[in-house]
Amino acid sequence: MACVISAISSNSGKTLLSLLLISWLKSINKTVQTFKVGPDYLDPQQLTAVSKKACRNLDLVLSGESWVKENFNHYGGLTDYSFVEGVMGLFDGIGSSSQGSTAELAKVLSLPVVLIVDARGKAASLAALIKGFREHDKALKIAGVVLNNVQTPRHEKILFEVLDQINIKSLGSLPLCKDLYLPARDLGLAPAHEILDLDIKVKKWTSIAKDYLDIESFRKLLLPPESNNKTVSFLPKKESGFMHPIAIAEDEAFHFRYQETKELLEDNGMPTITWKPLENEQIPKEARGLIIPGGFPEQHANQLSNSRISLNSIKIFSKKYPIYAECGGMMLLGESIFDIEGREYSMAGILPFKAKKGNLKIGYREATIKNKSPITTLGSMLIGHEFHRWEIINERYNSKINPLWDLKGWNIKIKNEGFCNHLIHASWVHLHWASSPLILENWKRSVMNKV
Repeated sequence: MACVISAISSNSGKTLLSLLLISWLKSINKTVQTFKVGPDYLDPQQLTAVSKKACRNLDLVLSGESWVKENFNHYGGLTDYSFVEGVMGLFDGIGSSSQGSTAELAKVLSLPVVLIVDARGKAASLAALIKGFREHDKALKIAGVVLNNVQTPRHEKILFEVLDQINIKSLGSLPLCKDLYLPARDLGLAPAHEILDLDIKVKKWTSIAKDYLDIESFRKLLLPPESNNKTVSFLPKKESGFMHPIAIAEDEAFHFRYQETKELLEDNGMPTITWKPLENEQIPKEARGLIIPGGFPEQHANQLSNSRISLNSIKIFSKKYPIYAECGGMMLLGESIFDIEGREYSMAGILPFKAKKGNLKIGYREATIKNKSPITTLGSMLIGHEFHRWEIINERYNSKINPLWDLKGWNIKIKNEGFCNHLIHASWVHLHWASSPLILENWKRSVMNKV
């Protein structure tokens, strides 16, 4: 059965271990389906880039237990091997709880856990740490430990003895070396498209996996769930007699998107067309709706500001067809963006606000709809998540632009958030379109009404 790759804390090496395992499996011509716990875009991009198969998010808070189980069993059962990469530390969930944590998901799917531990500065104290994790929730099975950043052969010998003393299986020991470094940003790992010489790195990762990991044990721990070829509820029913293309912004500035969004659109008569704002393109003429996902527009603010064809195209489009924009996508619709150095660059100017760097905002949000947008139903509630460092200033509402919803989250006050009218949905909140049938139904209705 598949396993869950987890850790004591963030930045311990979960994605690194995942990339090593994928590289090895690909080197022996095996297919592998990866999954990621929680609302994450950056780690899945890297797993997708190496596996050549879309990594899928498993999020109990956004999607619910039934959807998660069906998704895992269906897609996991279609490949030779499969595994799940966790999020943060094993028990870290909403606030001080374990709700939405890797541990909760491992129990829901009945999967064993592999812990990767940053071994720097550790010796006998490692026993207390691992025993604590093992005994904290005895419903979990800890299948073994991978040691990361091991400094010397002597250090490795000490740590192996410690694990043996507490009857925990060692599944490998990764040395502290530059070939195992993954570049990071303030929101996590760098996007996959920024990884230079990926093919060379994959060859090195393959070699390291063979030399430093217990490959034979991992062969058993990466076995997929039994194939399930039955029709599953989370897959959309294919639509006939409906064909209205949807443009999706996809370039180095905008790339935070769940795999299921495209699949839902395309299987419901809305084929997707790639639109690259950074290349100063017009929105494709055949498009009848526009989706602008999150990303890092602040890092490309100068280029976006100079892409006047793209920006004017959005202005024209917004008067006739529905637009869905979240996080960085919303920033593109505002008046201006201040970049990291504080320089101001003009944007599309459709929405009345500016965006500048602020404090990190991250976490799940309950959103109660106050005004209708292309994807919302008045008075309903959706679950999403925030994940950004930029903030809005000088925002105004008027007769043409309304506040979208009231947001509630752990340890935050209820507040107005977002901008909307009958053609625009713009918010910091990321939504998983497969989590609520209403999102797709309302979007389709908005597209149809404006054709």
